[in-house]
Amino acid sequence: MTPEGPADEQRTVRGPAPAQAGAAYRPRTLRIAARGEGGHAGRRSPAFARRGRVVGARVPRGKLTGAPHLPATLRAAIHRGALSGAGLMGVVLPRDLREAVHVGREANLVLFVVDASGSMAARKRMTVVKTAVLSLLRDAYQRRDRIGMITFRGATADQVLPPTSSHEVGVLRLASLRTGGRTPLAAGLRAAAATIATERRRDPRRRPLLIVVTDGRATSGPDPVLVAPALAGVAAVVVDCEAGPVRLGLARRLAAALGADVMPLEALAAHPAATPLGRVA
Repeated sequence: MTPEGPADEQRTVRGPAPAQAGAAYRPRTLRIAARGEGGHAGRRSPAFARRGRVVGARVPRGKLTGAPHLPATLRAAIHRGALSGAGLMGVVLPRDLREAVHVGREANLVLFVVDASGSMAARKRMTVVKTAVLSLLRDAYQRRDRIGMITFRGATADQVLPPTSSHEVGVLRLASLRTGGRTPLAAGLRAAAATIATERRRDPRRRPLLIVVTDGRATSGPDPVLVAPALAGVAAVVVDCEAGPVRLGLARRLAAALGADVMPLEALAAHPAATPLGRVA
């Protein structure tokens, strides 16, 4: 036998190196289906905005901020009797003014909750998971979202990336992510609820989109379904990483409790025939 060198000693102390992500791909666009109320401009979810496609008209909420919606303004004046059908013979008053309602796109807070436990610790499997999260991180950056990431393994959940607009920091944290231990899925969901509550106080206009990457197993802590009410009203997607010939469907159970859509990991990549998801597409 030959004596161990420095590299061998390092492996003995630190354990195996974390699995590396593969090349990022273009993921399916995950959106919050309900329209936001004029949040931050971006490229993800539909929202009422100052610019974009005109979908209607309304009485201004305070001072008129842009050009009036002319057809609706004239209809209001005619209804009041100020204008005749034969021509513009009357006067349009301020109370007749109507503003255009635009629908554009907004940026969101995209919060990843990633299972890094032993139930998904197979090196090849974690490479696939990391590649998916890396792809989603890049997509969120391109859509001007704020990005946060929570991982759970062992006995606790860790906020490895506080919400930020920095894609580079997320990539670095993802690269160093190690796996192993039990699966405290409930702790991950509780940490997500706390993070979203904090971000809402800081920026109430930015709507959160929760992306839970897990096989649905919980081998530590309480039943995660019991924690789901803390995330009521939060748009969510559960990316199901369960593999193998026998599948328990636990990710679907979690998605039902969260009121979320569920999609298998292998369906995350975008393709020409991709169809919108149900609640979140």
